Amino acid sequence: DNWAFLYAQRLALKQELPLHICFCLVPKFLDATIRHYGFMLRGLQEVAEECGELNIPFHLLLGYPKDVLPTFVVEHGVGGLVTDFCPLRLPRQWVEDVREWLPEDVPFAQVDAHNIVPCWVASPKQEYSARTIRGKIHAQLPEFLTEFPPVICHPYPPSCPAEPIAWEACYSSLQVDRTVKEVEWATPGTAAGLAMLQSFIAERLKSFGSHRNDPNKAALSNLSPWFHFGQVSTQRAILEVQKHRGKYKESVDAFVEEAVVRRELAENFCYYNENYDSVQGAYDWAQTTLKLHAKDKRPFLYKLQELEQGTTHDPLWNAAQLQMVREGKMHGFLRMYWAKKILEWTHSPEEALQFAIYLNDRYELDGRDPNGYLTLHPLCPAGCLWSICGIHDQGWAERAIFGKIRYMNYAGCKRKFDVGQFERRYAPRT
Repeated sequence: DNWAFLYAQRLALKQELPLHICFCLVPKFLDATIRHYGFMLRGLQEVAEECGELNIPFHLLLGYPKDVLPTFVVEHGVGGLVTDFCPLRLPRQWVEDVREWLPEDVPFAQVDAHNIVPCWVASPKQEYSARTIRGKIHAQLPEFLTEFPPVICHPYPPSCPAEPIAWEACYSSLQVDRTVKEVEWATPGTAAGLAMLQSFIAERLKSFGSHRNDPNKAALSNLSPWFHFGQVSTQRAILEVQKHRGKYKESVDAFVEEAVVRRELAENFCYYNENYDSVQGAYDWAQTTLKLHAKDKRPFLYKLQELEQGTTHDPLWNAAQLQMVREGKMHGFLRMYWAKKILEWTHSPEEALQFAIYLNDRYELDGRDPNGYLTLHPLCPAGCLWSICGIHDQGWAERAIFGKIRYMNYAGCKRKFDVGQFERRYAPRT
């Protein structure tokens, strides 16, 4: 279920050539820990096995793409290169670096298999809000939201097979923090991801529309880790979920809004706004209001370590933080509350954003994702710029610290769901 892969196979078949898949394993990536790398590597083992069955060699190259991929292309006489798309700064730089070092006669294509409507097709500019991009995406879904053609067993064998991969040695070679442990609830790989999708459809889809904002209810898809690592395609999830629209219209429409419109709005933001992870990326009205209130007295001030350990005065915030630390996932509704309180309890909006992105990227299985910098809904990581800088939101009544940024408080959460039940579930361990 990957359009870049399908396109590459189509090119290879047309030229009657073998097809190779390369994954460049970088030793570290932003604030990713062994929690993230473990999930990714075990998913890749499944990919390598599937490729073997399809007569397509899978190569795990250790190092940064510019250092290992052009060399591989030359050594194997590769005639063309196809890559996937990610709108974030670092992966885009990797693509540029590879393009620079490739032999001039090797064509290089990029396919947006990340989104259903390709990012640059959905809109040619940064969209202001979900309202402004929704119509553009829905108008193009009939063209792009189609069934995937099958990958076939490749009929042209390679002249040299892929070298066996020493998975444990790869795991050991990583230069990442190993104190953030892997989680037990989410099994890596496509098979487990598709099983999670089926359990969502069978057990939780019916209540998604009505209960997705209640952290005590099992109503979410829980698919974001598999989406983030490309182990399950968002398009596959939408195709499967839409089959049940006649029965659960409200839930299916809500799921499509979040998994397609909101998710692709985040991709649009990161692609067209180079300051997607800083206050400078916010709208002028939001930058102005945050600046005006930057010196307002904070009721509490917490250091990063206190936030990380969940030792604030607020038991609901602590419970949300501890859920993220233990499970690599925080409920979508609480991600908004969590990020907004960081704005309230730190020295400045800049520090709040820095802390929120660090904690999100370090603990959330789906961290370091376009959605983490921006949108907020139960499929996505903490939408730091939505919560702290009002991106894709409107100005609200002015108040201390927040200015015109949307406010959330403990009392409001109590009106939404049983706060005590959630606090007890994720109480600090003595």
